[in-house]
Amino acid sequence: MTGPDATIATDYDYQTYDDRIDRTVSLRQASLERDLGRLHAWLGREHVKPYWQLDLPLPAFRDRLASKLADDHLTPYVGCLDHVPMSYWECYWAAEDDVAAHYDARPSDQGVHLLIGPEEFLGHGYAAPLLRAVVAMQFRHAETDRVVAEPDARNERVIRVFKRCGFEPRSEFYFDEAEKDAVLLVCDRERFESSVLLADSRDAGEAADHATPGGEIR
Repeated sequence: MTGPDATIATDYDYQTYDDRIDRTVSLRQASLERDLGRLHAWLGREHVKPYWQLDLPLPAFRDRLASKLADDHLTPYVGCLDHVPMSYWECYWAAEDDVAAHYDARPSDQGVHLLIGPEEFLGHGYAAPLLRAVVAMQFRHAETDRVVAEPDARNERVIRVFKRCGFEPRSEFYFDEAEKDAVLLVCDRERFESSVLLADSRDAGEAADHATPGGEIR
């Protein structure tokens, strides 16, 4: 697959091609003008509501999203596959977040929240490649050596995705501020770069070795 042209690429904060899903993964910062309607719809989906609790009337949701966009410690992103918006991400400085009260947060730690919005993108194995791209983007910050997550302990599916991307469970706690039982997951830079990214490169090489001239995998 050829990459996007320069005018499209400049729209994104981070972009990469993932061989295993044959898709371009792109991330751009969210905005009220472009994303209010889509994010309001996504946060109202049945598979999202139990974990995000942001199924609000549009005016209230607009205020909440505006608050997030103005928050210095958090950056909301829209994730795309082949330039189609389909996921929402929040990347944040963990030491400035409520989660810092529940572990030994370092000033350079980053955290991540995620959701896949449209149902048609569920069940196709997209979550892990998207998460790997987001974590790789976060580790571009030279001082960040850890990325953390605190998903709802009931959300076993997303916890499995985090584990596949190099996150290790450290503790379970009641997250008062988020009103949930949470699992603290930590991804160390060394583990991510030495196992997750290297495994991706190895898998891509093996796929290329077994590809026919037409590009199909045997």
